[in-house]
Amino acid sequence: MTETGAQLFARLDARRSLADIEPSLFPEACGPQHGEVVELHGLEGTGKTELLYHLLCRCILPAEAGGMAVEVVFVDTDYSLDMLRLVTILENRLAAGLSTSRPESSGECSEEAALQSCLSRLLVVHCGSSSQLLLTLHYLETSLSSRPRLSLLLIDSISAFYWQDRCGGGESVARQEDKLIKCSELLARLLRDYRITVFATSHAIRRNYKNFDSSSSSSSSPSYAEYEQPYLCRPWQRLVTHRLLCSRGTAGANMAAAAACAEKQSRRQAFTVHCTSSSSSSSSSSSSKGTKAHKSSCFYVTDGGVVFI
Repeated sequence: MTETGAQLFARLDARRSLADIEPSLFPEACGPQHGEVVELHGLEGTGKTELLYHLLCRCILPAEAGGMAVEVVFVDTDYSLDMLRLVTILENRLAAGLSTSRPESSGECSEEAALQSCLSRLLVVHCGSSSQLLLTLHYLETSLSSRPRLSLLLIDSISAFYWQDRCGGGESVARQEDKLIKCSELLARLLRDYRITVFATSHAIRRNYKNFDSSSSSSSSPSYAEYEQPYLCRPWQRLVTHRLLCSRGTAGANMAAAAACAEKQSRRQAFTVHCTSSSSSSSSSSSSKGTKAHKSSCFYVTDGGVVFI
């Protein structure tokens, strides 16, 4: 079956915007629009994975459970997707949402059907190298052209093959970055032509060892300046419109800032997210282009997922 350009545009225009995916994370009126990229950056153990599961669940949950009911492709390059954890979060969110919106339809059958419906909106792809990632993105174009409800591409993580590519590229920076540059260029075309949104994690690495004091306490954490600088190729950096810098917070200090927190919550490990947005929606005129909006937020993790404070 063929279709005209107007029909194709109408179909792709139906792809839902994710601008309101999580108001607690992004500056006001600066949520991710069509064709934008969100990078979640931070050290291991700073809540990136839980935050990613939170955003994923927000997308595939039905509206009555606080979701957006859109389709998602999850590209797992770290082979770290914990389906049991994801299902646990979904079950908790569904139980809370459906009990409020459909009090008369309680029972395991309705919740199980809702869970299956959520999971049917998720496509998981595993990649073991940057070459496989590039082939996956090529394959994804076919899915995007035929599935207008597919609104989000999640990549966990975009930096998974950084060291592997560096070793394989020898001393040539161009060869080291070749495949990620090709992935970034292909992503740029998919963003432009199919109006999807991309969320990707990147692992922070310590770039500066000059000031490292071996006699310092091994439990001390590196400062932001030591790991917040982008290190992936320039084409990828140019794609990123929202950067979420994740870090571990001091639970007591963060909770004290939220006057409504209970004593039990104050003992939880809190995480901090600093968002920098350069979205086109944050600037209304050409004179204000290039300006950035900032927002900081805190959250902690429960059995039912992320809770912002």
